Amino acid sequence: MIFEYYSQTDPGLIRENNEDSVALDTLNQVVVLADGMGGYNAGEVASAMATSFIHTELGRWMSEGGLDANVREIKRAMEICVDNANRSIFNAANSNSLYAGMGTTLVMAVFQGARAMVGHVGDSRCYRLRSGTLQQITRDHSLLQEQIDAGLISVEQAQYATHKNLVTRALGVEDTVLLEVNEYRIEDGDLYLFCSDGLSDMVSDERIAAILMEDAPLEHIGRALIDGANGCGGRDNISVILATARAKPARRGLLSRMLGQQ
Repeated sequence: MIFEYYSQTDPGLIRENNEDSVALDTLNQVVVLADGMGGYNAGEVASAMATSFIHTELGRWMSEGGLDANVREIKRAMEICVDNANRSIFNAANSNSLYAGMGTTLVMAVFQGARAMVGHVGDSRCYRLRSGTLQQITRDHSLLQEQIDAGLISVEQAQYATHKNLVTRALGVEDTVLLEVNEYRIEDGDLYLFCSDGLSDMVSDERIAAILMEDAPLEHIGRALIDGANGCGGRDNISVILATARAKPARRGLLSRMLGQQ
């Protein structure tokens, strides 16, 4: 597979600072997005620590042999990087009063050949557009999602809930954190969207799908997603990472190339 990437983050229309952070390592095909929370500027410290640490450490691991690693090895590397990032944020939050209570959600991925390893903590999401169908492939670690799963609230009622942003997992809140990692098969033409809840809370899945299906460069699509969130009020920071996959052209043998020229 050949991958193309685009990332963008925007403060939105209400908040003065941006507590989201994104990082891309296109050489080693690692993407990281984090949505920080807690205290004055502490959220942006937590999210920046998460993306910087994971981008650097996982990118280094991939470059030193990870490109040929199996699924179990990549999953373990992702877990170790997230665990180390979590401990760094937790220690900073407990050693500096300015950072007390800070934490961050996370969604990340490693693309390798025809598979994607997607990991997340909290309610930052990954969607996949395949053959015109949009699917959310991460499941929010949130109180709202737990209530939906328990049948206490319907999906329709959840759209109007006032506690959408209460997450049940986050980096930096405790000394350990559980990263949920899943493997997905990649098909030619797949488009993956990683986003903070500043997009998913403001723009419906139907509208997101319509924008992703536009026949346009990734930069245009990414900008349209952010404009869509701001057009609906832009109440939170908005971050997106787009990754599209295309099958490599089949290599033709010498004889077939010679025959093709005749």
